[in-house]
Amino acid sequence: MNPDARTPAEQAAWLARNAVDCLPAGGLERKLAEAARERRPLRVKLGIDPTAPDIHLGFTVVLGKLREFQDLGHTVVLILGDYTARVGDPSGRSTTRPVLSGEQINANAATFQQQALKVLDAERLELRRNGEWLDMSVEELFHLVRTTTVARILERDDFAKRYAAQAPISISELLYPLVQGYDSVALCADVELGGTDQKFNLLVGRQLQQAYGQPPQIVLTMPLLEGLDGVQKMSKSLGNYIGIDEPASEMFGKIMSISDDLMWRYFELLSFRATDDIEALRRAVTDGRNPMEVKFELASELVARFHDKAAAERAQAEFIARHRNRETPENLGLTVVTSATPMLGIVYVLTRSGSVEGTSDARRLIEQGAVSKDGVRITDPKTQIPVGSEGVYKVGKRRFWRIRVDAEKNG
Repeated sequence: MNPDARTPAEQAAWLARNAVDCLPAGGLERKLAEAARERRPLRVKLGIDPTAPDIHLGFTVVLGKLREFQDLGHTVVLILGDYTARVGDPSGRSTTRPVLSGEQINANAATFQQQALKVLDAERLELRRNGEWLDMSVEELFHLVRTTTVARILERDDFAKRYAAQAPISISELLYPLVQGYDSVALCADVELGGTDQKFNLLVGRQLQQAYGQPPQIVLTMPLLEGLDGVQKMSKSLGNYIGIDEPASEMFGKIMSISDDLMWRYFELLSFRATDDIEALRRAVTDGRNPMEVKFELASELVARFHDKAAAERAQAEFIARHRNRETPENLGLTVVTSATPMLGIVYVLTRSGSVEGTSDARRLIEQGAVSKDGVRITDPKTQIPVGSEGVYKVGKRRFWRIRVDAEKNG
């Protein structure tokens, strides 16, 4: 919490400082002032469909914002969408999501809940499942769907694109914004958070609250954190993620592998440091401080948060020993691999560089944990390497290759 955020206006400015949207303008300050007058905490909602078990750092951006609300005395309502997960959120999708079984959803929800408590304060947390209220009668469902028109639902960008391309859109997908929005009605939410890709769904929640005679919630959207490649959003499917349950040394090494420019984005969205402290670090680097020293501070803070301080200290010591006293041979030649796209899969980087015997060999070595880039182990064969990236790859126990991925030149 910002220790100087005392008035509703100061608190609103603090909470919205790194958000993309805070809608409507001035609404958060008014909600905070109202809560102060009534001496009650705000109900701040986040809905999650447990379609995957693990949380990565990208998702902790919104969890961190929820923690800031908790630190100001408000109640976070975390909804594990056991019913909405059966529909599948169409946000950003060009195809219908696969349907998960009830067993998968429950297992994912249990893991997610455990990991979320590494960020959130359990004392100010209300855990709910939307099956509590979405297991509704047909009469209630008809009342819900009458609140919105098909034209309104088709306004959302991904639906509009799929409709124009004559791609299939299931009726259940059209219902998704309504059933997610109804969560806000069921919980009388004051504020709802989500990524920028959730803006449409969150605004539908406001609309439904008004239709049901409730004061509409404030919508706060958070930016999507770029992954290790610095290009695409952090995602397990892209292999550019840092999982919060990864071993401390791997988490530390992955954070140290991000670019110096991306480091500031991670500070802004992940660090609990005050904005003035981050700006002071930025000025220090501009004035000549080694960026690696500052990156050590970022990596140590994040590893300590998800493990503990001792684990962070050990991870830093291991990193220094591995990199400052590394066994990498001197005078390694440079191998250049070209790509016609902005990203190139790690399997193809290794294959085209000649550092492995073939794609099967590359996959096997990666899955065995026998491949690393600049000392950071790569264990996902789907990992993407951006064009312009150069590093020392260790393949097996003693083979080292300096490889750069360049853009393929036309003509």
